[in-house]
Amino acid sequence: MKLHEYQAKKILKTFGIKVPYRRIASKMEETVYAAKKIFKKTKKYICVIKAQINAGGRGKGGGIKIANSIKDVYKKASNIIGKKLVTNQTKKKGKIVKKVIISEEVYKTSTGKKKEYYLSIFSDRNRYKNILIYSKEGGIEIESKKKSVFFKKIDPYIGIQEFQIRKIAFHLKMKDSALMNFKLFIKKFYNAYIASDAYLLEINPLLITNKNEILAIDAKGILDENAICRNIDYKSMDLDSRELEAKKAGLNFLKLDGEVACMVNGAGLAMATMDMIKLTGANPANFLDLGGQADFKRIKKGLDLILKDKKVKLILINIFGGIVRCDIVAEGILKFFSKKKFINFPIIIRLEGTNVKLAKKKLKKINCFYVSSLEEAAMKIKVLLLKH
Repeated sequence: MKLHEYQAKKILKTFGIKVPYRRIASKMEETVYAAKKIFKKTKKYICVIKAQINAGGRGKGGGIKIANSIKDVYKKASNIIGKKLVTNQTKKKGKIVKKVIISEEVYKTSTGKKKEYYLSIFSDRNRYKNILIYSKEGGIEIESKKKSVFFKKIDPYIGIQEFQIRKIAFHLKMKDSALMNFKLFIKKFYNAYIASDAYLLEINPLLITNKNEILAIDAKGILDENAICRNIDYKSMDLDSRELEAKKAGLNFLKLDGEVACMVNGAGLAMATMDMIKLTGANPANFLDLGGQADFKRIKKGLDLILKDKKVKLILINIFGGIVRCDIVAEGILKFFSKKKFINFPIIIRLEGTNVKLAKKKLKKINCFYVSSLEEAAMKIKVLLLKH
């Protein structure tokens, strides 16, 4: 689960980490209301409008704006909400901005010297450690500042230790006067990471003011999807609509960018099928695992999801009839396609297992290409894509 900035900040604030005062808005009237609240609290007529998408580079892409009045907020927010935002981390088609943060501005409204840092923590499964990444050069394009980036391994069984925090502060060239606040901050940050079941939690930039106040200016995170029951409030809003449909139906579906749609029962078989598609020189259009109960309801939902993809040029159905009978699957496929009169691309079907001969007889009633092996399916994909 990828978190938006406002969701990641909610986690940080829950654990006592200071973040700029902000409000979330998805409609124009909400941006105005939020701006009035910000102006009243800060007693300054200035705020920041920040697009909420799961991608970096929002500032350069026009997704972060400074506003100096209610009228300015309305004008600039109207150019963000509902618009496509293209950044160096999105595809060319960009991402639709559904929400924005209206936040207090902390750079121009506070006096004295400020220092920006980068800080993140993630789970390294290969080393069985949590890895803390930090740099004294926070802000944009942190990837290009490799020489100033440090890594600290943390044993998940004992957590972060005092000597590690002192070493981090030393590398960051932090003043002694800020050390006490920084120690407390790091402990809160680590606790937030563990308690939220995160794979990644990042603050960039982390701002330390001349009064040694520590603020998380921007944040993002990735949570373990298997722990959604414990973190339902942070569920991402950036899932593809078809992925949300599939989740509700109990299917495992992931949209990809290829032209060969595949519907399979079993994650292992699905991965093998996708590998086979790649080996033919084509690309899978999706990952779709029906699970152990490949009944008509699941088959219909799976094929409905596939047919919504305009890039699809071919459908490959690959089902192993172990728990489920092949003839039952064939009946479901037959029932679905008998109602679809206008499908202008080929369908390849491979069924193996219980009652496969009966299934093959049933499938003669529809216009499809029946194959008995993955090798045969691969050859048929090559031929059909050349013709199509």
